[in-house]
Amino acid sequence: MSKDADGSSHGSKEGEENLDHAGGQLYVSLKMENLKLKGELIPHVYGSVPLVGSWDSSKALSMERESASMWELSFVVPPNHETLDFKFLLKPKHSNAPCVVEEGPNRLLTGGTLQGESRLAVFKNGDEILECRVFIKADRVSPFDLAASWRAYQENLQPSTVRGIPDVSINSTPMAGAENCSSASLELDLEHYVVPAPSISANSALVYAANNAENPRFSNVDGPGNASFSYKDSVVSADRPATIKMEVVIPDPSKIYSGSGMVESKSVGTFSPLQKQDGHRGLFVDRGVGSPRLVKSSSSSAFSSGLKLDTETKNSMPAAAGAVTAAAVADQMLGPKEDRHLAIVLVGLPARGKTFTAAKLTRYLRWLGHDTKHFNVGKYRRLKHGSNQSADFFRADNPEGMEARNEVAALAMEDMISWMQEGGQVGIFDATNSNRKRRNMLMKMAEGKCKIIFLETLCNDERIIERNIRLKIQQSPDYAEQPDFEAGLQDFKSRLANYEKVYEPVEEGSYIKMIDMASGHGGQIQVNNISGYLPGRIVFFLVNTHLTPRPILLTRHGESRDNVRGRIGGDTVLSDAGEIYAKKLTNFVEKRLKSEKAASIWTSTLQRTIITASPIPGFPKIQWRALDEINAGVCDGMTYEEIKKNMPEEYEARKKDKLRYRYPRGESYLDVIQRLEPVIIELERQRAPVVVISHQAVLRALYAYFADRPLKEIPHIEVPLHTIIEIQMGVTGVQEKRYKLMD
Repeated sequence: MSKDADGSSHGSKEGEENLDHAGGQLYVSLKMENLKLKGELIPHVYGSVPLVGSWDSSKALSMERESASMWELSFVVPPNHETLDFKFLLKPKHSNAPCVVEEGPNRLLTGGTLQGESRLAVFKNGDEILECRVFIKADRVSPFDLAASWRAYQENLQPSTVRGIPDVSINSTPMAGAENCSSASLELDLEHYVVPAPSISANSALVYAANNAENPRFSNVDGPGNASFSYKDSVVSADRPATIKMEVVIPDPSKIYSGSGMVESKSVGTFSPLQKQDGHRGLFVDRGVGSPRLVKSSSSSAFSSGLKLDTETKNSMPAAAGAVTAAAVADQMLGPKEDRHLAIVLVGLPARGKTFTAAKLTRYLRWLGHDTKHFNVGKYRRLKHGSNQSADFFRADNPEGMEARNEVAALAMEDMISWMQEGGQVGIFDATNSNRKRRNMLMKMAEGKCKIIFLETLCNDERIIERNIRLKIQQSPDYAEQPDFEAGLQDFKSRLANYEKVYEPVEEGSYIKMIDMASGHGGQIQVNNISGYLPGRIVFFLVNTHLTPRPILLTRHGESRDNVRGRIGGDTVLSDAGEIYAKKLTNFVEKRLKSEKAASIWTSTLQRTIITASPIPGFPKIQWRALDEINAGVCDGMTYEEIKKNMPEEYEARKKDKLRYRYPRGESYLDVIQRLEPVIIELERQRAPVVVISHQAVLRALYAYFADRPLKEIPHIEVPLHTIIEIQMGVTGVQEKRYKLMD
């Protein structure tokens, strides 16, 4: 379904319903028209959700002038707030005079439908009565349109603000030498400050990713041949017509801003920055998290006019900061978006990063709230047939080996389907699945039970393949008992050659092909017959991920004066201890990242994080509103004791379920997770170190993503003051180290 610039629709009701079920998001456009409206009165909108101020007129969103008589505001409404109460108000531009709120009852927007027919906003400003025509429209926008918006955003950003605060602002000018205090310096080596990571974390040491996959259910299987599914009888036609096919070209980051920034499309539906064909709807997001504004045009020419951005800003601006928001805000954490049973079936030769990709995708989907499990067929094989199988076991002309491998694949598939029938949502099936006959077997088993999407990883870089092979010999249980590294290396290469002889690329069913994506220096993703909300999110995540090793440092701001008083929220400056920590953190970052010239410092827009980061010289500082502390709503500035005394029902409700509890006119932890997804996507995209200086609730959510912690644990994760959590990302997975700089 598409819409022209005049709003006329080209799609049936069925198309609208499909878009809704596929995770379409509610895009709201509000306009106000009045020829007599004076320049000193600025129209604003405020209402029932944090996005539009939570009925706090001081936090109302300003409308922007579209023409001499027309003002406009657009935003995306999260699904958990699709019932929206709001009003228009007029604010003086240069004085402290009171706001003028429109007369009459609140306006109510439910699921995209406006209740009532009021097309006038009436304001009483003293004796003067002012009438303004209003236009209110809500559209459903698909995740694929939003992904295309992100590409356009990357090339055409015009920074804007919400509530006077930039969504993402950059200070790319390195500061001159920072003032250091001798009492705040680190006198010893950094290792002196290392403290143990939480024992619950499985990522504090190197762990072979397949070992963290699901354990087989072998209780009713006594030996080879007893699996209830017959591989030989399973045949599925591979001649199904593909309904949607697209190719996503990922340019080399070092060349992404050269020339016009265009990525040439080779097929319909490609995620290129700008649609070249006239008649395609263009979407361009120029706001960050919380209030994306989608500018529509009937042709791509509207994108290129008047969009100027200096090279320095282009290269330093986080590319995911704007448009990912619309895809992120929409994810309602609980409840199905579509068919709950989805199987992502990995395909690829050994040493192509399948298990790494499976583990990473599992972690991402779990963090978003989707019940996801990783089923590794190699783990089944080792438990069923031992881990000391030679390369001959993997020959295609070895009938015993073929039968044994197909048997464990069927067992793993049965376990995954059984788990789905017990309530699981997304299964990641991790194996080579390197020929059409094996994939037909899996599709036959899945018929009527789950939807299969094949995820094929292809790599043509011999250097990366060799690195992966050597890591495999070092880490895989298959070679744990092989004392001779070179002998193990030759055996694995022989195994690889056996697979290469019979390998058949995926051409059937729904699939995603990742081609040369591992290096992080360009690549390609091909997508065939993919539709729906969750598959679209998976594609979007895979487009932005890579294996380049780099550290991410997470730390809370230095102790603030509100921390000392025990008050939540607020925006106070640092205490004396917080000032000392800011200087120690500066010393630490200078030592830890002294050779990392491309590193950056990310903070929230609250002054306690900005002050903590201010002494750090030599790195660009980027402020994200998405990193602001959880919004405590009406409880902002209170102590927990005051909440318990004055609002006992709220206190008990929060105590009962901290994950889902939402402060009155504020946020819940699930809301924080939703707005943090653009930050996660951008952290995945980064190839240089990042220091994130933020707040307790936000860092709990970020840490849970990297440590693969369950959602229910997030509100209880320990993130102490004046401690740095170093997350090391790379081809071996995620490792953690902690440094405590102050007591």
